Amino acid sequence: MTKLTIAQLLKETPLQEVEVKGWVRTFRAKRFIALNDGSTLNNIQCVVDFENTDENTLKRITTGAAVHIKGELIESQGKGQSVEIVVSTIEILGDSDPETYPIQPKKHSFEFLRENAHLRTRTNTFSAVMRLRSALSFAVHKYFTDNGFYNMHTPIITGSDAEGAGEMFRVSTLDQKKPPLTEEGEIDQSKNFFGKDTNLTVSGQLEAETYAMSLGKVYTFGPTFRAENSNTTRHLSEFWMIEPEVAFMDLAGNMDLAEDFIKSVLSYVLEHNAEDLAFLDKRLLDEEKTKPQAQRSELSLIEKLKFVTENNFKRVSYTEAIDILRNSKPNKKKKFNYIIEEWGADLQSEHERFLVEKHFKCPVILFDYPANIKAFYMRLNEDGKTVRAMDVLFPGIGEIIGGAQREERLDVLKQKMAVLDISEEELWWYLDLRKYGTAVHSGFGLGFERLVMFATGMSNIRDVIPYPRTPQNAEF
Repeated sequence: MTKLTIAQLLKETPLQEVEVKGWVRTFRAKRFIALNDGSTLNNIQCVVDFENTDENTLKRITTGAAVHIKGELIESQGKGQSVEIVVSTIEILGDSDPETYPIQPKKHSFEFLRENAHLRTRTNTFSAVMRLRSALSFAVHKYFTDNGFYNMHTPIITGSDAEGAGEMFRVSTLDQKKPPLTEEGEIDQSKNFFGKDTNLTVSGQLEAETYAMSLGKVYTFGPTFRAENSNTTRHLSEFWMIEPEVAFMDLAGNMDLAEDFIKSVLSYVLEHNAEDLAFLDKRLLDEEKTKPQAQRSELSLIEKLKFVTENNFKRVSYTEAIDILRNSKPNKKKKFNYIIEEWGADLQSEHERFLVEKHFKCPVILFDYPANIKAFYMRLNEDGKTVRAMDVLFPGIGEIIGGAQREERLDVLKQKMAVLDISEEELWWYLDLRKYGTAVHSGFGLGFERLVMFATGMSNIRDVIPYPRTPQNAEF
């Protein structure tokens, strides 16, 4: 007897004995079980001989129950599936209370499903999203492995703030009510577990740079944390970051890497996750129909993915982009929420989307941003006012990747740190890279959940991570 997943069974030829385990989606007329095991969107129909099945067993076959079924795989008598199972034996592995089971066979709001995040992957939408998340994760590791990168695990607990924003979660073992104090009346960090103030990391980039300067090409793919008090649909307090760093690579090489990487991982899911993408494409189309015409997307989900994989990315300087935006109709007619008036403005997603969707009609990489709106570690250009930063812009969301050529000159880096009041003592090890064998190097960061949002068409970042962490929310 063959034991296969439902995804495998649905491709099998009839007239063979099989067994399968899964969860009951529906049970109709005391006869037809729609069974799902998470391996596919599709259920397999299992036909029960109710006349020869114990009545008590029939009562326990309810939505959500886990069952073990043996029977004969035959050609389906109904529509919608090629094969079905005629049940010979059924074992109830775990009961489900039909009165309290939250995931009933009906439409649930995403807000309701977030409140039941431990069960929401039993719905088609969330099972498809999480299978795609898994496939994207594999594609990330595959790309870097195939291209000679080494994976490194950067610290989760750190004493540095890579972004310089200060919005970090503190890590401490000190008594919150009565912390030890110094003679000056300040908290005595020497009594803390690590002997100093530490935090959850906001980025693994700085540590990744150290390994790039010895191993050549490395990447991190791990959890990061931001204590930003934001409740938007695009922000999480805990999320996953993909951060490659490459020695001897300049900004042009960084742009090449980012384009090739993102095209590769999206091509992977287009090839390997067609069923889930087709389902999510239809879901998004139905959602778009409920919006006013002016707010509807011009591209379907699959069209957006192909828009990225099948187009060359346009490379545009920040200065050129500002000129385009300043002279655009939405700007002149005050249609933008943030009017572009002068060079130096920090671009918003509405500006980025205009450049991608309306002006160039392809993905865009902006580069050479004003130094005063970018991080301290980005290499200063010869003009003294711009840095070798880059942002990759996509349809529907705007920026998806941010990166830069790193500042490899010790004297310039020290000057920038002094202006921003960043302690040399705290980052002595980072400065050492500029003292011992310094060289041009570059890298970028991609928030994994932003990528999953783009690939699945989900509009809220809370719906593409298993258990979202946001202000006032750390359930599960």
